[in-house]
Amino acid sequence: MARSVILAGTIRCDGCCLPPRWCLCAALRPVVSAVAVDVLIHRRENWRPTSTGKLVARTLQGSRTHVYQRVQPPTRETIARPDRELWILHPGGEPVENLLPRPADQPAPQVLLLDGNWGQAGEMLRTVQGWGRLVRLSQSGASRYWLRSQERLDQFSTAEALIAVLQSLGDVEAASQFELQFELHVYATLRARGHKEAAETYLKGSSLPEAFPEFLSQLNERRRNPSEPSASRLGPHPQPERLG
Repeated sequence: MARSVILAGTIRCDGCCLPPRWCLCAALRPVVSAVAVDVLIHRRENWRPTSTGKLVARTLQGSRTHVYQRVQPPTRETIARPDRELWILHPGGEPVENLLPRPADQPAPQVLLLDGNWGQAGEMLRTVQGWGRLVRLSQSGASRYWLRSQERLDQFSTAEALIAVLQSLGDVEAASQFELQFELHVYATLRARGHKEAAETYLKGSSLPEAFPEFLSQLNERRRNPSEPSASRLGPHPQPERLG
C-alpha cells in the first residue's frame, strides 16, 4: 500500500497549498483570457488543498473567488459584473452551444462556477439560480481529476468545467495553458500522497512532460525530508570503543 507523505500538521505552501517538497509555485504560468470568471466556493471546500476552485483563482488572471456561507450567503450585487450576462454553470441548465455564437449587440458572458461536491453545489444553486442564465456544457470522456472518487465517470471537477468553458467560448490557448496547470496540480498531489505509480500512469496521458521537462525532473529529485535532522546537526559520529 502506498504511504502518504502528507502528515497531520504538515507545513503547506501559502500559494499552491502543497507541502514544500512538492511546491508548484515555480511552475506557475498565469493564464490570460478575456472570459470573465467567478468562482463561488463552498465554505467546506475552501480549506481543502485539493480544491480546483482555488487553482482557478491562483492561475486565471482577473478571476474572482467568493466563499459561500449558509448563514450569510453572497448577494447578486457582490458577484454579478456590470455590462455582462451572468451564466451559472450547472448540469441542469441549457446547453452552452445553443447560445453561441453571441450576437454583437448582446453583452459578453460572465461565467459563475460552483465549487463543491454535488450536494454543496445544489445548496449554492438554490441561492444563485435566479441571478442569471443557467447553462451546461457537453463534456465527454473520463475526468482527469484523479484526486477524488466520483460516482460516475462523466462527472468533472470545477477546473475541468472551466477548461470546457474556455474552449466553448473560443479561447483555446487559455484552455490549453490552464489544463497544464490543472494536470500539474493533480500529478504533484498524487506524488505528495505517495501514489507514485498512479502519478506515473497519469503522466502517460498528459502533455506535462513536454511542457515542463526541467521542472518535473527537479520535482522528482530525491530530497531529504526537512523534518529529518542533518548530519551536521547530529554532531560527530561516535568513535568505536577500544578493547584492552
